[in-house]
Amino acid sequence: MVSEFTSISELKKLLAVNSKIEKIHPDVFASDAEVNIVTVTVLCPDGKIQTIRAHREESHALREFIRTSRMHR
Repeated sequence: MVSEFTSISELKKLLAVNSKIEKIHPDVFASDAEVNIVTVTVLCPDGKIQTIRAHREESHALREFIRTSRMHR
């Protein structure tokens, strides 16, 4: 059984309560070869800002999750 990365679980929880992705750094369509850290800024319905940070393999998985789920426009 493969467990899900913490950053993806956190993002799913936030999106389930209608939070919106504000910013992804570096951009989700940048080259994966150069990315070791990804920071996702999420705006919650109550106006609070949450930040999710992923490193190494987790950063690649998080970016792929965002790309394939079409949440980022």
